[in-house]
Amino acid sequence: MERSLLVDRLLNNINNIHELGRQRAFELGNPFYAKFEGDGEHYRKELPTGEKYLVSVKIITDENDMPVKVEDTIIKQLLSE
Repeated sequence: MERSLLVDRLLNNINNIHELGRQRAFELGNPFYAKFEGDGEHYRKELPTGEKYLVSVKIITDENDMPVKVEDTIIKQLLSE
């Protein structure tokens, strides 16, 4: 089975894997969460509209320890870069 050129290109630059997650989250209408250096224990939350926030995150799991919900608390809104 032949891999597509896009897959090969993405695998050659694995540092962009977070961009795939971001794109997929937005396609589903969900926010994207990521940790950045300098944000301490907080996460950045980006909405499909482009709004960005610094948030604390709590992940709710089911009885099998599988994540079912993300609860976040906004610390502050971040300015667009």
